[in-house]
Amino acid sequence: MINDMNKFIAIVGSNSNKSTNRELLEYMKNHFQNQAEIELVEIKGLPIFKKSADKYVPQAAKDIAIKIENADGVIITTPEYDHSIPAVLSSALAWLSYGIHPLLDKPVMITGASYGSLGSSRAQAQLRQILDSPELKARIMPSSEFLLGHSLQAFDDNGDLKDMAAAKQLDGLFKDFLQFVNISKQLNNANSVNIQKAEQFSWDKD
Repeated sequence: MINDMNKFIAIVGSNSNKSTNRELLEYMKNHFQNQAEIELVEIKGLPIFKKSADKYVPQAAKDIAIKIENADGVIITTPEYDHSIPAVLSSALAWLSYGIHPLLDKPVMITGASYGSLGSSRAQAQLRQILDSPELKARIMPSSEFLLGHSLQAFDDNGDLKDMAAAKQLDGLFKDFLQFVNISKQLNNANSVNIQKAEQFSWDKD
């Protein structure tokens, strides 16, 4: 493996044991293994977010935060439930912005799979809005959503995408993300100010 290969954390935005979103990330991990090191991270073991007087953050969330901080970028895949992201993903992002800020200025690529034809398009739009919030302030790759529709039929027995057009599109988007990550490494002039603003944000004023 190349020493200077980018390391990405891929967050499975579902608590389903048979998620096609997990299948999508596993495909990306294998398919792009010569371009980047991708580690899948599960959030299904995290407790539902709850504010506390001492701003307690579960160790599992802290562990994910450390992985994100040490990574060059993050890939998040989300299904779509009622035109929105799952509660488990919303809760995980809340933990990852509750007194800790691992996603701040971190390059993020959004992907998603759904059983229907739209490929979690509304959920991805909502996820983009959440990631741009003052508490998270991730650096989301623009106009880059990968929308995998009819995901139950999308993969063959080897876990590869059947649709060659979709595979080619994902190839292009991933190359763009690699470039986006490298450019982002030069765009941290406001990082210290962004960190200060995030730390000053109060969860008690809701």
